[in-house]
Amino acid sequence: MREIGPAKPLVRVGGVPLLEHVIARARTAGVDRFFVVTGYRGEDVRRHLDRYCAQESLELVHIVNDSWQRANGVSVLKAQPHLDGPFLLSMCDHLVDPHILRALLSSSAPPDTVTLAVDFNVASTINDLEDVTRVKCSNGAIERIGKGLADFNALDTGVFLCHPILFKALEASQAEGDDSISGAMNVLARWEKARVFDVQGRLWIDVDDPPSLRKAEELLAAGRL
Repeated sequence: MREIGPAKPLVRVGGVPLLEHVIARARTAGVDRFFVVTGYRGEDVRRHLDRYCAQESLELVHIVNDSWQRANGVSVLKAQPHLDGPFLLSMCDHLVDPHILRALLSSSAPPDTVTLAVDFNVASTINDLEDVTRVKCSNGAIERIGKGLADFNALDTGVFLCHPILFKALEASQAEGDDSISGAMNVLARWEKARVFDVQGRLWIDVDDPPSLRKAEELLAAGRL
């Protein structure tokens, strides 16, 4: 995405920065307080968010990750001091139908679990199957998750309903040498604490490159996303 903009969260999709899309969709689903972890070119993103929050009267807490070169689980763990109850976790480059967020937030997730919104529409996904994170699940639970899975039946939408047990799993995964969120989800799967939520065919897209950006703009223009 460097050819489009220096900071991916600020790349415009249909004229609106990607991160603003993500926040606006969460607000539509009922989220009213945000914690945003920034790393690479974080000052640029934080300045933009400060202006956006002032304009939208939005409550937002900045969290800085100086170790942004490591995998995404490090960023999530930086939020631990700020969160002691259930929370919604979303990637900054995934656009999802707000109905997914609303349904996930209203789902009855057992305490001390993490629930991942997954898409079982593998065969005809609009996303790049070679790039998305794959999930093997059964009976509402995750068995395994990762980009390189050969045996899988669902796709990771990048949206999670979390309890603080996620932080314990992140610490355990990082102690094993895996800094990623997927690593923590595999730990939770071993603990039988990783659940799935079916998005039931609703659309979502991982905006990772110019082709997916164009696809996202087409979906937005058509009112499908």
